[in-house]
Amino acid sequence: MKMLNPQKPRLERRIAGSTNRWRFPRQPFSGDLLGLSQMCKAANIDFDEVLKNPDRLCISQIQKIFPENLKNKTIQSREADVILECLGFKWELHQPQLFQSETLAKLYLMGLARGNANPEKESVKILQAQQPGRSREQRPVKKMILSLKINDPLVTREAFATALKNLYMQEVKICLDDVLGVLAAAHILQFGSLFQRCVTVMMSRLTPSTIKNFYLAGCKYKEEPLTTACEKWMEMNLVPLVGTQIHLRKIPKELLHKVLKSPRLFTFSEFHLLKTLLLWVYLQLNNKTQTFPMYQTVLMFFSSFPKNCAFLDRDVGQNLIPLFLCLRLHSITKGKDLEELRHINFFPESWLVRVTANHYHALENGGDMAHVKDLSTQAVRFGLLFNQEYTTHSKVITLYGFFFEIKGIKHDTTSYSFHMQRIRHTDLECASTVYENTPISLRAERLVTYEIRAQTTVDGKWQEFRTNQITQKFGLAEPSCKSHALKIQTVGIPIYASFSFVFSLS
Repeated sequence: MKMLNPQKPRLERRIAGSTNRWRFPRQPFSGDLLGLSQMCKAANIDFDEVLKNPDRLCISQIQKIFPENLKNKTIQSREADVILECLGFKWELHQPQLFQSETLAKLYLMGLARGNANPEKESVKILQAQQPGRSREQRPVKKMILSLKINDPLVTREAFATALKNLYMQEVKICLDDVLGVLAAAHILQFGSLFQRCVTVMMSRLTPSTIKNFYLAGCKYKEEPLTTACEKWMEMNLVPLVGTQIHLRKIPKELLHKVLKSPRLFTFSEFHLLKTLLLWVYLQLNNKTQTFPMYQTVLMFFSSFPKNCAFLDRDVGQNLIPLFLCLRLHSITKGKDLEELRHINFFPESWLVRVTANHYHALENGGDMAHVKDLSTQAVRFGLLFNQEYTTHSKVITLYGFFFEIKGIKHDTTSYSFHMQRIRHTDLECASTVYENTPISLRAERLVTYEIRAQTTVDGKWQEFRTNQITQKFGLAEPSCKSHALKIQTVGIPIYASFSFVFSLS
């Protein structure tokens, strides 16, 4: 005798308006898919999320029942509806405040469901009993005991108390020392508005001491605006600020790699960036060091390794190669700096040979940098940090026998301009001593492709100004000796001005 396969239950159909629509055969969905979609749209809830988690719709509907002014109303005279057991404490809470937290709302609805009650209907009844004009004797409120386990070490009792306080009061002050714990508590409670407040506080308080933990928190909770803010802040402050403090040790390798790859990275010169990276490696290998090391100490440390193998070729250096590949070593042209690189035996010999060969070919061809193909990733870069006390700020740079001055000028309280200018070597002060071993080009013109960029913050938001990529012949007399000026209007300070350029093929 053959056994017939039992037929799968079919979805019911109901005529809605002039169409037949599929509907769900059971709760929690009481209407058809189109009706459910329209309900979610009206409640400003993601339709896909409701299909995965039906409680979202119920919680949202209950939230709309509660008057907005209940959050700020004095309720100390009312007895609590719920006792929440968490972190070894018992916290007394009231029903209207519970529904600002999706986690607490779900626990509460589950508690109501255990009593064979309709959660939404029961919530409305309890709320009506607490509204003005209702006698409390008409509807006694039975306290419900809820339990919430938290395993996140960031969530302290103080942080959790601050999070619960925000259920009752608006704009509760969040201390910087507690913001990570409050953020973690808000995430566990699924308290969206508080979570975003914590993110805003963190984004506005980025410092060398907070950058690591704030960045890791952004990664942990997949909060892209926070991680992006941390990366942007590091792009500007790695060399001038973080690279001068012991907090450099704490910078995660992943964050450092992202920053080094960014074309927006600010540095005074490529050699400054190299020194910062060498300091970071030193601090990783000497984690008991409590004070920021002098650069000479770092050089002595790397020089102490046996000379038969470069540091990056050793086992300890292999995983650091991606970081140092981000450097533009061809931008380091001073003989003293190149000799220093060879002396510390840090880079593989093949790297140094390639850098030396590029310099040789450039000098042989009057400065033409044939090895540079892309301005945004390979150009020589220099920077000026324009602080509030400056009215003018400049620096002289030399490359393959050509001398340039990069300069920033403050015209008034909000107006600035930045440009570069070719200068004669004879116009330099102390030229005979400072540039004694520097080659000097006698070419009347030099073809240069360049870009000038300036960045600053105003009210926690970054402003970026830039020229296009410009190709220009620089002579020795005005007006051909001056570049196009980047003129900006901003109240932000300091201003990070970056000059990227390459000597184009003549």
